[in-house]
Amino acid sequence: MSTEQLASRLGRWTQGDGTLAARLSEGIGALIRGGELRPGDRLPPERTLAAATAVSRGTVVAAYADLAACGLVERRQGSGTRVAGSPASAVPFGRPGRGEALFSALPNAIDLLRSVPQISDPAVRLITAHTPRLDLALLPETDPAGLAVLREQIADLFRREGTPTTPEQILVTHGAQQAISLVVNALVGPGDVVLAEEITWPGVTDSVGLRGGIVHGIPMTADGLDVDALEVAMARLRPALVAINPHHQNPTGTRLPPAARHRVAELAARYGVPVIEDRVLAGISFDGVVPPSLAAERPDAPVIVVESVSKWAWAGLRIGWLRADPVLVRRLRGARQLADQSTSVPAQLLALDLLAHADELRRENSRIHQDRLRLLQSLMAEHLPEWTSTPPRGGLSLWARLPVGSADALSRVAAAHGVSVAGSAAFAASTAGDDHIRIPYTAPDAVLAEAIVRLGAAWREYRATL
Repeated sequence: MSTEQLASRLGRWTQGDGTLAARLSEGIGALIRGGELRPGDRLPPERTLAAATAVSRGTVVAAYADLAACGLVERRQGSGTRVAGSPASAVPFGRPGRGEALFSALPNAIDLLRSVPQISDPAVRLITAHTPRLDLALLPETDPAGLAVLREQIADLFRREGTPTTPEQILVTHGAQQAISLVVNALVGPGDVVLAEEITWPGVTDSVGLRGGIVHGIPMTADGLDVDALEVAMARLRPALVAINPHHQNPTGTRLPPAARHRVAELAARYGVPVIEDRVLAGISFDGVVPPSLAAERPDAPVIVVESVSKWAWAGLRIGWLRADPVLVRRLRGARQLADQSTSVPAQLLALDLLAHADELRRENSRIHQDRLRLLQSLMAEHLPEWTSTPPRGGLSLWARLPVGSADALSRVAAAHGVSVAGSAAFAASTAGDDHIRIPYTAPDAVLAEAIVRLGAAWREYRATL
């Protein structure tokens, strides 16, 4: 942070009680504790900061001495004054990520940890009838960015949905998670801040953690991300990346309103901060509303759109993609080549057939899961009447609130009753309440019904202990 930026971020620090030195120390300390000044950052020389803030050098000397006494800065002869602590220089060995818990269903338990959608009958027919094009399948080499014909088809899908796109802006990946990981690996380094919803898909937070980055959770409202809080964080924390899931958000099911989506794109353009927009659930819409991408809101905003066929066609077909600036796509193409060279050609050829019927498949999967949601709501009214939730307008899971108690503790009781569920902790980007359970409505009707019966029994047993 330059001297001018520091003076600006201090605001009206001269107002208040105490000496000027004490107030200056308090202002700089707040920037350190809030993350705007990070370990290893060098503070301006005393004379320089004194001139910028219109105080005497002695005031700055006294403020720096107070900060050093509090352990917030370190002062060394010849190297100036720096924020205490060492900047991250290597990626630490991380503990198991939050996402690992979603793949830990107990044997013989009903798995309500993952939201794996049912394959619709139209998708089954397309998969069964698929005949690969041998002229493409037998190519001796494949482009790490994907087959040219598939990239063009994906670009056309974006164009039809209102986002001008060229094939050069498309990179085909092994699912949306690989797309997210590639972007995080390219743009996030040790110590970098990434902004995300305070409750979000752990594939984002775990990817950032593996890079040694820091995820800062942004509060959410009933409509999704709190955009006012996002703007404050972008100004204060200088993030390397923003990663959001604005359409039928996993796990909360929220859909960001049009004005808020536009403002996110405006903020990305104003601050020059790349935004990953996870759209994998956008097409699972119960009211038929599929919002345009953030990239369509403002073409000059650095928005990276991530999608896949997993949620509306076939989860087992690991075909995803990202849309980004061609320069970034070329950079990620090189990283992709080092990671796994390219995406399976047979899988890409099958994706061609599915993408040709994307509208039909999305509508059918939306119908299936809207019916499943209605079933879940009736089951919960019978077996879990104390729990509350806001019915989502799309997506694959319900975010249900417990009236009392701990979601983590309840999940352990539920496991003993033969049903595996995930609570708030599995999705928390930062500290969050332990009072919600995510309930996917993707299991067959009979399995879902039995799962809620078991969960109801577990809740009654747990409730009696409170």
